[in-house]
Amino acid sequence: MADVLVVEDDPRMRTLLAQSLEGEGHRVETAADGLAGLIALRGRAFDAAAIDIGLPGMSGVELCRHARREGLLVPIVLVTARDGVADRVLGLDSGADDYLVKPFALEELAARLRALLRRSASAGGRVEVGDLVLDPPAVRATVLGRTVPLSVKEFGVLRALAARAGDAVDRRTLLTEVWGDPDRFDGAIVDQYVSYVRKKLAAAGAGPMVETVRGVGYRLVAPA
Repeated sequence: MADVLVVEDDPRMRTLLAQSLEGEGHRVETAADGLAGLIALRGRAFDAAAIDIGLPGMSGVELCRHARREGLLVPIVLVTARDGVADRVLGLDSGADDYLVKPFALEELAARLRALLRRSASAGGRVEVGDLVLDPPAVRATVLGRTVPLSVKEFGVLRALAARAGDAVDRRTLLTEVWGDPDRFDGAIVDQYVSYVRKKLAAAGAGPMVETVRGVGYRLVAPA
């Protein structure tokens, strides 16, 4: 069972996709336009998303780009009636993981989502640093079994540090991995989010795990 977001402006198709995926055992949330879809992605850690390209206001491609720039790592299938090579390249270059052309069998969408979920699970295995445990597919962090209430970006910062535990990680690397564009954001935003992460880890009983490396960035260590 997975949490799946469906973003589709056609009411009949939106209902059909939701019912089909629910029939596969998934929990499904829907949105009718690009902005609503982006707000949904910001507010909840979905396991996968199926997004139509031809959405009103913000297209599916624009939605995908915004999501990646904001560090939202949810696997995305773009759905569209456009089947040209250039259209597929544009969709994949926007950060989508897969591309499905209409008309398609509902079973094919379900199969592609299953494949993305398998890849996501294998690529984002459990990470442990001392008493801290990260579960990337679920976007969840725990300390001695207690959940650390992190936002998606806070989790992204902690995950990037945990993947290099014991090593110094510079701000540009964190900007690239969490925000997607190191030239669009100032390094001060990294400092702010590290401060958030430190406070939440401390509140969960993790102790001082994030060290400042002067002139470089930060390092995650297990308390002695």
